[in-house]
Amino acid sequence: MTRQHAEGVIILSGPEFIRNLGRLAELAAMRRLPSLWQYRNYVVAGGLLSYGPSITDLSTRAVFFIDKILKGANPAELPVQQPTRFELGINLKTARTLGLTIPQSLLLRADEVIQ
Repeated sequence: MTRQHAEGVIILSGPEFIRNLGRLAELAAMRRLPSLWQYRNYVVAGGLLSYGPSITDLSTRAVFFIDKILKGANPAELPVQQPTRFELGINLKTARTLGLTIPQSLLLRADEVIQ
């Protein structure tokens, strides 16, 4: 982050990021970098913003598909689905630490605001 003179960081989802999410949030905060994450739990861990598909919605859809498969449906014949619900999370504590003011219009759109 320092070598590349980053002005912000986007953290993707994946096992290597999940394992180190606390450390990644800490590093971004130490470097005073705004961070965008894919899921809410990253923002709870100290990231600034999260925007990504709803885990609850994805889980509900997965259960629907599992039910169809258990009832005999051929998985290859089930339609491919894309997420339809996305969630925005904002961590105001992190914003204050970074000296950022989050616009009220963005706060009103957020699904979750962490104080």
